[in-house]
Amino acid sequence: MTPSKKTWGWLHRRTESFKAQSASLISASRPVSYLAPVQEEQRRENGQGSSNPAQESHEQGTCGSTVPTNSSSHPQTDISSAQQPKVKDNLPPPVTLSGPRDSSDPENGSNSSKMTNLKELLMREIDGSRAAAPLTAYCFMTGFIDAVCFSAIFVWCAFQTGNSVQLALALARLFNGAHDYSFHLADRQALCSVLSFIFGAFIGRLGDKVGAKTRLWMTLGTFIQTLFTMAAAIAIWKSGQPSVSDSRDDPAWSNVASFVCVGFMSASMGLQGIMGKRMNTQFTTTVVLTTTWCELMTEPQLFHFRRLVKSRDHKIMAILFLFIGGFTGRAILDKIGSAGTLGIGAGIRFLVTLSWLVMPVKKAPKN
Repeated sequence: MTPSKKTWGWLHRRTESFKAQSASLISASRPVSYLAPVQEEQRRENGQGSSNPAQESHEQGTCGSTVPTNSSSHPQTDISSAQQPKVKDNLPPPVTLSGPRDSSDPENGSNSSKMTNLKELLMREIDGSRAAAPLTAYCFMTGFIDAVCFSAIFVWCAFQTGNSVQLALALARLFNGAHDYSFHLADRQALCSVLSFIFGAFIGRLGDKVGAKTRLWMTLGTFIQTLFTMAAAIAIWKSGQPSVSDSRDDPAWSNVASFVCVGFMSASMGLQGIMGKRMNTQFTTTVVLTTTWCELMTEPQLFHFRRLVKSRDHKIMAILFLFIGGFTGRAILDKIGSAGTLGIGAGIRFLVTLSWLVMPVKKAPKN
Protein backbone atom coordinates (compact mmCIF):
# COMPACT_ATOMS: atom_id res chain seq x y z
CA MET A 1 0.00 0.00 0.00
CA THR A 2 1.36 3.33 -1.05
CA PRO A 3 1.96 6.10 1.51
CA SER A 4 -0.71 8.31 -0.11
CA LYS A 5 -3.36 5.68 0.41
CA LYS A 6 -2.24 5.20 4.02
CA THR A 7 -2.48 8.93 4.60
CA TRP A 8 -5.93 9.10 2.98
CA GLY A 9 -7.19 6.21 5.11
CA TRP A 10 -5.87 7.85 8.28
CA LEU A 11 -7.62 11.15 7.41
CA HIS A 12 -10.84 9.32 6.67
CA ARG A 13 -10.79 7.60 10.07
CA ARG A 14 -10.05 10.87 11.82
CA THR A 15 -12.91 12.52 9.96
CA GLU A 16 -15.34 9.79 10.95
CA SER A 17 -14.17 9.99 14.55
CA PHE A 18 -14.62 13.83 14.54
CA LYS A 19 -18.13 13.45 13.08
CA ALA A 20 -19.05 10.99 15.82
CA GLN A 21 -17.77 13.34 18.53
CA SER A 22 -19.59 16.32 16.97
CA ALA A 23 -22.83 14.36 16.84
CA SER A 24 -22.59 13.53 20.56
CA LEU A 25 -21.87 17.20 21.42
CA ILE A 26 -24.78 18.46 19.32
CA SER A 27 -27.15 15.92 20.88
CA ALA A 28 -26.13 17.09 24.34
CA SER A 29 -26.58 20.81 23.61
CA ARG A 30 -29.56 20.87 21.23
CA PRO A 31 -33.01 19.29 21.22
CA VAL A 32 -33.40 16.08 19.23
CA SER A 33 -35.52 17.82 16.63
CA TYR A 34 -32.50 19.79 15.45
CA LEU A 35 -30.51 16.58 14.86
CA ALA A 36 -32.88 14.94 12.35
CA PRO A 37 -31.33 16.55 9.19
CA VAL A 38 -27.80 15.83 10.41
CA GLN A 39 -28.52 12.18 11.14
CA GLU A 40 -30.22 11.73 7.76
CA GLU A 41 -27.23 13.18 5.97
CA GLN A 42 -24.89 10.89 7.90
CA ARG A 43 -26.94 7.83 6.91
CA ARG A 44 -26.81 8.84 3.26
CA GLU A 45 -23.03 9.31 3.35
CA ASN A 46 -22.57 5.93 5.05
CA GLY A 47 -24.98 4.29 2.61
CA GLN A 48 -27.41 3.28 5.33
CA GLY A 49 -30.46 5.26 4.17
CA SER A 50 -33.64 5.01 6.10
CA SER A 51 -33.78 1.24 6.15
CA ASN A 52 -35.43 1.18 9.58
CA PRO A 53 -38.90 2.77 9.26
CA ALA A 54 -39.77 1.97 12.89
CA GLN A 55 -36.69 3.79 14.07
CA GLU A 56 -37.51 6.80 11.87
CA SER A 57 -41.05 6.96 13.19
CA HIS A 58 -39.72 6.66 16.74
CA GLU A 59 -37.24 9.46 16.08
CA GLN A 60 -39.93 11.59 14.48
CA GLY A 61 -42.22 10.95 17.43
CA THR A 62 -39.43 11.82 19.76
CA CYS A 63 -38.64 14.93 17.76
CA GLY A 64 -42.26 16.02 17.83
CA SER A 65 -42.57 15.53 21.54
CA THR A 66 -39.44 17.47 22.33
CA VAL A 67 -40.03 20.58 20.22
CA PRO A 68 -40.28 23.48 22.63
CA THR A 69 -43.59 25.34 22.54
CA ASN A 70 -45.10 28.35 24.30
CA SER A 71 -47.80 26.29 26.02
CA SER A 72 -48.05 25.81 29.76
CA SER A 73 -46.81 22.18 29.48
CA HIS A 74 -43.13 23.20 29.34
CA PRO A 75 -41.01 20.61 31.18
CA GLN A 76 -39.37 23.19 33.45
CA THR A 77 -42.72 24.76 34.33
CA ASP A 78 -44.22 21.36 35.05
CA ILE A 79 -41.33 20.45 37.29
CA SER A 80 -41.51 23.71 39.27
CA SER A 81 -45.29 23.44 39.58
CA ALA A 82 -44.96 19.86 40.75
CA GLN A 83 -42.41 20.81 43.34
CA GLN A 84 -44.32 23.91 44.58
CA PRO A 85 -46.70 22.10 46.97
CA LYS A 86 -43.79 20.27 48.50
CA VAL A 87 -41.95 23.54 49.14
CA LYS A 88 -45.11 25.05 50.61
CA ASP A 89 -45.58 22.04 52.85
CA ASN A 90 -42.07 22.43 54.16
CA LEU A 91 -42.58 26.07 55.21
CA PRO A 92 -42.86 26.80 58.94
CA PRO A 93 -46.32 27.62 60.31
CA PRO A 94 -47.35 31.31 60.07
CA VAL A 95 -46.57 33.56 63.02
CA THR A 96 -49.64 35.00 64.77
CA LEU A 97 -49.47 38.07 67.01
CA SER A 98 -50.96 37.77 70.45
CA GLY A 99 -53.52 40.48 71.22
CA PRO A 100 -57.18 41.10 71.88
CA ARG A 101 -59.60 38.82 70.21
CA ASP A 102 -61.38 39.86 67.07
CA SER A 103 -64.60 41.77 67.45
CA SER A 104 -66.27 38.88 65.64
CA ASP A 105 -65.99 36.92 68.87
CA PRO A 106 -69.52 37.05 70.34
CA GLU A 107 -68.37 37.69 73.91
CA ASN A 108 -65.80 40.32 72.97
CA GLY A 109 -68.21 41.98 70.56
CA SER A 110 -70.87 42.17 73.26
CA ASN A 111 -68.47 43.83 75.73
CA SER A 112 -67.32 46.29 73.08
CA SER A 113 -70.91 47.16 72.26
CA LYS A 114 -71.72 47.75 75.93
CA MET A 115 -68.72 50.04 76.38
CA THR A 116 -69.69 52.00 73.28
CA ASN A 117 -73.26 52.42 74.49
CA LEU A 118 -72.07 53.52 77.94
CA LYS A 119 -69.72 56.09 76.43
CA GLU A 120 -72.48 57.47 74.24
CA LEU A 121 -74.79 57.66 77.26
CA LEU A 122 -72.30 59.62 79.37
CA MET A 123 -70.96 61.95 76.67
CA ARG A 124 -74.30 63.25 75.44
CA GLU A 125 -75.25 66.77 76.50
CA ILE A 126 -78.13 67.26 78.89
CA ASP A 127 -81.01 69.49 77.87
CA GLY A 128 -80.95 72.21 80.53
CA SER A 129 -84.50 73.30 79.78
CA ARG A 130 -85.71 69.84 80.84
CA ALA A 131 -83.38 69.44 83.84
CA ALA A 132 -85.43 71.50 86.28
CA ALA A 133 -85.43 68.83 89.01
CA PRO A 134 -81.66 68.65 89.76
CA LEU A 135 -81.24 72.40 89.28
CA THR A 136 -84.04 73.03 91.75
CA ALA A 137 -82.24 70.68 94.16
CA TYR A 138 -79.12 72.81 93.67
CA CYS A 139 -81.05 75.86 94.83
CA PHE A 140 -82.36 73.90 97.79
CA MET A 141 -78.81 72.94 98.80
CA THR A 142 -77.72 76.58 98.62
CA GLY A 143 -80.19 77.55 101.32
CA PHE A 144 -79.50 74.33 103.25
CA ILE A 145 -75.72 74.83 103.46
CA ASP A 146 -75.91 78.56 104.13
CA ALA A 147 -78.28 77.96 107.01
CA VAL A 148 -75.68 75.78 108.76
CA CYS A 149 -72.78 78.16 108.15
CA PHE A 150 -74.56 81.42 108.96
CA SER A 151 -76.13 80.03 112.13
CA ALA A 152 -72.68 79.27 113.53
CA ILE A 153 -70.39 82.10 112.37
CA PHE A 154 -72.58 84.63 110.48
CA VAL A 155 -70.60 84.02 107.28
CA TRP A 156 -72.08 82.85 103.98
CA CYS A 157 -70.67 79.89 102.08
CA ALA A 158 -72.57 80.63 98.86
CA PHE A 159 -73.34 84.37 98.94
CA GLN A 160 -69.85 85.73 98.39
CA THR A 161 -71.12 89.27 97.93
CA GLY A 162 -71.54 89.67 101.70
CA ASN A 163 -68.17 88.10 102.43
CA SER A 164 -66.43 90.40 99.94
CA VAL A 165 -68.01 93.45 101.53
CA GLN A 166 -67.02 92.18 104.99
CA LEU A 167 -63.38 91.94 103.90
CA ALA A 168 -63.59 95.45 102.48
CA LEU A 169 -64.82 96.72 105.86
CA ALA A 170 -61.99 94.91 107.63
CA LEU A 171 -59.50 96.68 105.39
CA ALA A 172 -61.19 100.04 105.97
CA ARG A 173 -60.69 99.72 109.73
CA LEU A 174 -56.99 100.18 109.21
CA PHE A 175 -57.57 103.81 108.22
CA ASN A 176 -60.04 104.96 110.87
CA GLY A 177 -59.09 106.94 113.93
CA ALA A 178 -58.80 103.89 116.19
CA HIS A 179 -56.19 102.25 113.92
CA ASP A 180 -57.51 98.74 114.56
CA TYR A 181 -54.88 96.46 112.99
CA SER A 182 -56.32 93.20 114.32
CA PHE A 183 -57.65 90.58 111.91
CA HIS A 184 -60.93 89.55 113.51
CA LEU A 185 -62.07 85.97 113.64
CA ALA A 186 -65.15 86.68 111.51
CA ASP A 187 -62.97 88.35 108.89
CA ARG A 188 -60.64 85.36 108.76
CA GLN A 189 -63.62 83.06 108.33
CA ALA A 190 -64.97 85.25 105.53
CA LEU A 191 -61.58 85.15 103.79
CA CYS A 192 -61.48 81.36 104.15
CA SER A 193 -64.93 81.14 102.57
CA VAL A 194 -64.03 83.38 99.62
CA LEU A 195 -60.79 81.56 98.80
CA SER A 196 -62.41 78.14 99.12
CA PHE A 197 -65.29 79.22 96.91
CA ILE A 198 -62.83 80.30 94.23
CA PHE A 199 -61.01 76.98 94.54
CA GLY A 200 -64.26 75.06 94.03
CA ALA A 201 -65.16 77.21 91.03
CA PHE A 202 -61.73 76.51 89.54
CA ILE A 203 -62.42 72.77 89.81
CA GLY A 204 -65.58 73.43 87.83
CA ARG A 205 -63.46 74.66 84.92
CA LEU A 206 -62.16 71.14 84.50
CA GLY A 207 -65.58 70.25 83.17
CA ASP A 208 -64.85 72.34 80.09
CA LYS A 209 -62.30 69.69 79.06
CA VAL A 210 -64.86 66.90 79.30
CA GLY A 211 -67.93 68.84 78.22
CA ALA A 212 -69.64 71.25 80.59
CA LYS A 213 -73.12 69.95 79.80
CA THR A 214 -72.38 66.26 79.36
CA ARG A 215 -74.02 63.71 81.60
CA LEU A 216 -70.57 62.50 82.64
CA TRP A 217 -69.43 65.85 84.01
CA MET A 218 -72.73 66.79 85.65
CA THR A 219 -72.72 63.44 87.46
CA LEU A 220 -69.05 63.57 88.40
CA GLY A 221 -69.14 67.22 89.47
CA THR A 222 -72.16 66.69 91.72
CA PHE A 223 -70.47 63.66 93.25
CA ILE A 224 -67.45 65.84 94.07
CA GLN A 225 -69.85 68.24 95.79
CA THR A 226 -71.12 65.27 97.78
CA LEU A 227 -67.60 64.40 98.90
CA PHE A 228 -66.92 68.01 99.92
CA THR A 229 -70.13 68.14 101.98
CA MET A 230 -69.31 64.85 103.67
CA ALA A 231 -65.79 66.08 104.46
CA ALA A 232 -67.29 69.23 106.02
CA ALA A 233 -69.57 67.08 108.18
CA ILE A 234 -66.64 64.98 109.42
CA ALA A 235 -64.54 68.09 110.11
CA ILE A 236 -67.19 69.84 112.21
CA TRP A 237 -67.91 66.59 114.03
CA LYS A 238 -64.23 66.28 114.92
CA SER A 239 -64.11 69.92 116.07
CA GLY A 240 -66.53 69.27 118.92
CA GLN A 241 -67.90 72.80 118.77
CA PRO A 242 -71.53 73.96 119.05
CA SER A 243 -73.79 74.54 116.08
CA VAL A 244 -75.49 77.86 116.84
CA SER A 245 -74.06 81.21 117.87
CA ASP A 246 -76.04 83.72 119.87
CA SER A 247 -74.00 86.79 118.93
CA ARG A 248 -71.91 87.99 116.02
CA ASP A 249 -69.13 88.85 118.42
CA ASP A 250 -68.95 85.27 119.65
CA PRO A 251 -69.00 82.79 116.71
CA ALA A 252 -69.62 79.18 117.61
CA TRP A 253 -66.76 77.90 115.46
CA SER A 254 -63.21 79.03 116.12
CA ASN A 255 -60.72 76.15 115.92
CA VAL A 256 -58.84 74.74 112.93
CA ALA A 257 -61.30 71.93 112.26
CA SER A 258 -64.14 74.44 111.93
CA PHE A 259 -62.10 76.39 109.34
CA VAL A 260 -61.70 73.14 107.42
CA CYS A 261 -65.47 72.69 107.58
CA VAL A 262 -66.08 76.20 106.22
CA GLY A 263 -63.57 75.58 103.44
CA PHE A 264 -65.21 72.36 102.26
CA MET A 265 -68.72 73.84 102.37
CA SER A 266 -67.64 76.90 100.38
CA ALA A 267 -65.76 74.77 97.83
CA SER A 268 -68.87 72.67 97.25
CA MET A 269 -70.90 75.82 96.62
CA GLY A 270 -68.28 77.24 94.24
CA LEU A 271 -68.33 74.05 92.19
CA GLN A 272 -72.13 74.01 92.19
CA GLY A 273 -72.27 77.64 91.08
CA ILE A 274 -70.10 77.22 88.00
CA MET A 275 -71.86 73.99 87.02
CA GLY A 276 -75.23 75.72 87.26
CA LYS A 277 -73.92 78.65 85.21
CA ARG A 278 -72.61 76.34 82.46
CA MET A 279 -76.09 74.87 82.02
CA ASN A 280 -77.28 78.37 81.00
CA THR A 281 -80.84 78.10 82.27
CA GLN A 282 -83.29 80.33 84.11
CA PHE A 283 -81.83 79.01 87.39
CA THR A 284 -78.62 80.94 86.56
CA THR A 285 -75.85 79.99 89.04
CA THR A 286 -78.25 78.47 91.64
CA VAL A 287 -76.18 80.12 94.42
CA VAL A 288 -77.28 83.76 94.29
CA LEU A 289 -80.72 85.31 94.11
CA THR A 290 -79.95 88.97 93.43
CA THR A 291 -79.73 88.42 89.68
CA THR A 292 -82.69 86.04 89.75
CA TRP A 293 -84.87 88.63 91.52
CA CYS A 294 -83.90 91.29 88.96
CA GLU A 295 -84.61 89.03 86.00
CA LEU A 296 -87.94 87.98 87.48
CA MET A 297 -89.05 91.55 87.89
CA THR A 298 -88.15 92.32 84.27
CA GLU A 299 -89.93 89.23 82.90
CA PRO A 300 -92.34 90.40 80.14
CA GLN A 301 -94.82 87.62 80.92
CA LEU A 302 -94.67 88.00 84.68
CA PHE A 303 -98.44 88.44 85.12
CA HIS A 304 -99.62 85.82 82.66
CA PHE A 305 -101.07 83.61 85.37
CA ARG A 306 -103.41 81.56 83.21
CA ARG A 307 -100.63 79.66 81.43
CA LEU A 308 -97.21 78.26 82.13
CA VAL A 309 -94.23 80.45 81.30
CA LYS A 310 -90.99 78.53 81.64
CA SER A 311 -88.69 81.55 81.92
CA ARG A 312 -90.81 82.99 84.72
CA ASP A 313 -91.74 79.77 86.52
CA HIS A 314 -88.16 78.48 86.76
CA LYS A 315 -87.02 81.72 88.37
CA ILE A 316 -89.82 81.45 90.93
CA MET A 317 -88.85 77.83 91.61
CA ALA A 318 -85.22 78.86 92.23
CA ILE A 319 -86.22 81.52 94.76
CA LEU A 320 -88.81 79.33 96.47
CA PHE A 321 -86.62 76.26 96.90
CA LEU A 322 -83.67 78.27 98.16
CA PHE A 323 -85.99 79.63 100.82
CA ILE A 324 -87.25 76.11 101.62
CA GLY A 325 -83.67 74.84 101.83
CA GLY A 326 -82.71 77.51 104.37
CA PHE A 327 -85.78 76.79 106.46
CA THR A 328 -85.20 73.02 106.36
CA GLY A 329 -81.52 73.35 107.19
CA ARG A 330 -82.12 75.45 110.28
CA ALA A 331 -84.95 73.17 111.46
CA ILE A 332 -82.74 70.07 111.24
CA LEU A 333 -79.79 71.96 112.75
CA ASP A 334 -81.74 72.70 115.93
CA LYS A 335 -82.53 68.99 116.30
CA ILE A 336 -79.33 67.09 115.44
CA GLY A 337 -76.55 69.70 115.15
CA SER A 338 -74.22 70.77 112.40
CA ALA A 339 -72.54 67.42 111.72
CA GLY A 340 -75.80 65.52 111.32
CA THR A 341 -77.32 68.27 109.17
CA LEU A 342 -74.33 68.27 106.83
CA GLY A 343 -74.50 64.48 106.69
CA ILE A 344 -78.10 64.71 105.49
CA GLY A 345 -77.00 67.34 103.00
CA ALA A 346 -74.38 64.92 101.64
CA GLY A 347 -77.10 62.31 101.19
CA ILE A 348 -79.27 64.78 99.27
CA ARG A 349 -76.35 65.67 97.04
CA PHE A 350 -75.78 61.99 96.28
CA LEU A 351 -79.41 61.64 95.17
CA VAL A 352 -78.93 64.66 92.91
CA THR A 353 -75.84 62.93 91.51
CA LEU A 354 -77.91 59.91 90.49
CA SER A 355 -80.65 62.09 89.03
CA TRP A 356 -78.28 63.46 86.37
CA LEU A 357 -78.01 59.96 84.89
CA VAL A 358 -81.67 59.95 83.88
CA MET A 359 -82.03 63.55 82.69
CA PRO A 360 -83.11 63.92 79.05
CA VAL A 361 -80.47 64.89 76.53
CA LYS A 362 -80.60 67.42 73.75
CA LYS A 363 -82.44 66.34 70.64
CA ALA A 364 -80.43 66.05 67.46
CA PRO A 365 -81.09 68.95 65.06
CA LYS A 366 -83.32 68.09 62.13
CA ASN A 367 -81.79 68.31 58.68
